[in-house]
Amino acid sequence: MALYDRDYTNTTDLGYETTTGAATVTFMKQTYQLLGASMISSALGAYLTMPYAATIAGYKWFIFGFVMLMVFFGFNATRKNPTLHLMALFVFTFALGVMIVPMLAMIIGQGNGALIGNAFLMTSVLFGALSLFAINSKSDFSSWGKPLFITMIIIFVASLVNIFILQSPIMHVVITAGILLLFSLFTIYDTQNIANGAYDSPVDAAVSLFLDFFNMFTSILQLLGIMGDD
Repeated sequence: MALYDRDYTNTTDLGYETTTGAATVTFMKQTYQLLGASMISSALGAYLTMPYAATIAGYKWFIFGFVMLMVFFGFNATRKNPTLHLMALFVFTFALGVMIVPMLAMIIGQGNGALIGNAFLMTSVLFGALSLFAINSKSDFSSWGKPLFITMIIIFVASLVNIFILQSPIMHVVITAGILLLFSLFTIYDTQNIANGAYDSPVDAAVSLFLDFFNMFTSILQLLGIMGDD
């Protein structure tokens, strides 16, 4: 998800190899290596804290608040220090793994643990297909940023309204499907931006792709659970 101020300048002085207007092969490789490492970090966060699912559920809004602070402020604060920036990435992805522990624990407790693997596989295939499409497409998706961000805000507000006021299962399904579609489009947008050199560091690029993957994964997981349970 493209939430960062970016320019098309060379940032080799920060310890990253980039070029003006287009990402190098090295930059792309670093980005996807960090994306893979981020997935491991998130899985580790979920695995290590699974025994404390009930406690985490009680502090879910605090964890969510920390995640939002990292997205909007944390990465900006550490960007000029490559080491801290990298550490922030792994702290952030670890926290996201912790955040979904209550949902994972509920699914496993219902005897539907296989859904987690199925959702991850489906997300990986969809994410890979969308990324390849974005890289190979001759279309320009750079104008998608503002509409996608506005849509994200609308869906976020709708989610809060449904959680605290409406509490409608049908609305939950609609919102979840909307999140899946939204971050599928974000994947195309962010991947093309990365290929076009719109990110200052592979850490920022990996954060954007990880958020896309994470939201697609949780959406698919919820939809699979809904379809399998009246």
